[in-house]
Amino acid sequence: MAVCEIMANFANANQWIMTKRFNLNIELTWRDIAWRVALVLAVVALIVWFMPRDNRPNFKFEQGKLWNYSDLTATFDFPVYKSDSVVKAEQEVALRDYEPYYIYDSEVGAEQVRLFMQQFGKDQKGLSTDYKRIIANRLNSCYAQGIVDTKTPGGMALDSTATIRRVDGKDAVSIAASSVLTGVEVYEMIFSDPMLSDRLSALQELDLNEYIVPNLIYDEDRSDQSRIDLMNSVTRASGVVLRGQKIVDRGTIVDEPTARVIDSYLRELDRRHSNDRGLLNTTVLGELLYVLLIVLAFTVYLTIYRKDYFDDMRSVGMLYTLLVIFAVLASLLVSHNVLHVYILPFAIVPIFVRVFMDSRTAFMAHTALVLICACMLQHPLEFIAVEMAAGLAAIFSLRELASRSQLFWTATLATLVAMLTNLSLFLIRSGNISRIDTSEYYFLLVCGIVIFCSYPLLYIVERTFGFVSNITLIELSDMNKELLRRMSEVAPGTFQHSIQVGNLAAEIARKIGANAQLVRTGALYHDIGKTQNPIYFTENQSGGISPHDHLSLIESAQMIVSHVTEGLKLADKYNLPQQISDFISTHHGLGKAKYFYIKYKNEHPDEPVDDLLFTYPGPNPFTKEQALLMMADAVEAASRSLPDYTEQSIRRLVERIIDSQVQEGYFRDCPITFRDIAYAKTVLIEKLKTIYHTRISYPDAKA
Repeated sequence: MAVCEIMANFANANQWIMTKRFNLNIELTWRDIAWRVALVLAVVALIVWFMPRDNRPNFKFEQGKLWNYSDLTATFDFPVYKSDSVVKAEQEVALRDYEPYYIYDSEVGAEQVRLFMQQFGKDQKGLSTDYKRIIANRLNSCYAQGIVDTKTPGGMALDSTATIRRVDGKDAVSIAASSVLTGVEVYEMIFSDPMLSDRLSALQELDLNEYIVPNLIYDEDRSDQSRIDLMNSVTRASGVVLRGQKIVDRGTIVDEPTARVIDSYLRELDRRHSNDRGLLNTTVLGELLYVLLIVLAFTVYLTIYRKDYFDDMRSVGMLYTLLVIFAVLASLLVSHNVLHVYILPFAIVPIFVRVFMDSRTAFMAHTALVLICACMLQHPLEFIAVEMAAGLAAIFSLRELASRSQLFWTATLATLVAMLTNLSLFLIRSGNISRIDTSEYYFLLVCGIVIFCSYPLLYIVERTFGFVSNITLIELSDMNKELLRRMSEVAPGTFQHSIQVGNLAAEIARKIGANAQLVRTGALYHDIGKTQNPIYFTENQSGGISPHDHLSLIESAQMIVSHVTEGLKLADKYNLPQQISDFISTHHGLGKAKYFYIKYKNEHPDEPVDDLLFTYPGPNPFTKEQALLMMADAVEAASRSLPDYTEQSIRRLVERIIDSQVQEGYFRDCPITFRDIAYAKTVLIEKLKTIYHTRISYPDAKA
């Protein structure tokens, strides 16, 4: 009957676990849905905000160098523009026919001659009336020829201009620039007139500059328009490329004509992009839709297959933070055209996810990241192939990060795989290895160095999101750590018990696929609270003297139970990771200090017993590793009280303790199966048989 009852309890527990796991995958409350929707939208908004809005290709090429991109084909008809130097030279030739416009004002000359005649006296400084008429005639002649202002832009350009356009009313006539006069030339002509040569001293005293005023006024608007028309008359295109026409093949040398065609193609793209106002809106809409699909697919994967990660804020925070950070970095590199996207260590994402989670989630996270970044690039297929190959190599080479050398080999393998993938794609497209561009391989090499030097980032991720890597666990397992060294000094029995429990639990973990290093480290610290009052625990007592003889049963129970709370205080004081603190609080679960509890009930059969006075604070184990520690701890402690160590006695002990734990429901909150429990029993029995094996007795030597 006892066996049947135990099996029935096992069946009920298994049904509860399976129901719980099924509900985790299927049942979602409205709060869960709202939380997931908000997370997805926030991640998508952050990524799209930094994504480049310019969907134009951004080629880096030099004349005389190899074209390292894929074959370039025209997607529309466009003209082949001349180079700026050629256009400038042709415009200079065209400007030789430039004629500045001057408006002729006939009233200016008549007015100035009239003023001269009025103000010139009969005996004006020795000049007679005859000289007055001569000067007036000379002024009339000069004004008829035209006087230009040298301070105007047109006047300054007269030396380099062959002809000008003289506008007289509605008529515009081309005249020689040398036929017009300046104020200085008019003044010199009057003074050099032979009819006035005998009165030079009187002329010098006469202020003729007051009557020499320009009557050819520079027309700035017409002149500028004439200059612009001449410059625009120079065609900027020397040919046309039709849609679908091949511009350049991958691996060919970019000569001067090809460079002009490529440059013309990019310029035409710029012009079309600047004229199309709706292009920005459609680009943003496309980016939103694309990133939303990728992030949503990754979220659905976590919801269905890894809900334990999705319900853990640490895991969610790390996954989506890595996704956003690397997507934003790639966006900034592409937007500002800095270096090359291969310099970003995308393989760090699957490495970190693999170290703290599992390979499948690492692969899915890496795939989502690569697909998001690929849409920013002009040649996404090559990028996807190279980064996916590097990520897979990193995942497969890193099962457990137990030493720094593993990170070195992982970085080396990922870099080599990326380079070989890039080389193979180049050979497929080009077929001529002599034309290979080594710049991409330099970027991949730098990326590998960054991956290898990312060990400090691993520590930052641990501290930020509360994870514990195997390297940290190994460091915590060092017996020279202050807590462990102190326990070995003040509580040697507890210290040996902890080591033994760690060995047993780690062996079970390896058998069922759990984290052996985690459970071993947790076992070393699970009884650390006993160092506060070590003498109250039997493994540290000697000589048969027990301090419990002077305490009541309730006080003794409280002293025993307190080692959990004292251990948590020490864990907090020494900044132990939360995962290690969980082993301290769960290794007894919500169990009781049974020795004192049962003894108290026997001594007080008629009194109600307050169970809380004898109960550990808990909670019960909620991970597989915590359940293994509870089994190993209870079995190892109980095995010390066996009167004899036979296979039957050890088997009965293991079966009784673990079946009792299952029956009392200690494992209802952790994902452990009957198969795991069966393996745990087998391992514990075999290991205890090895530990407590019977030694042969050596014979005494005869005298």
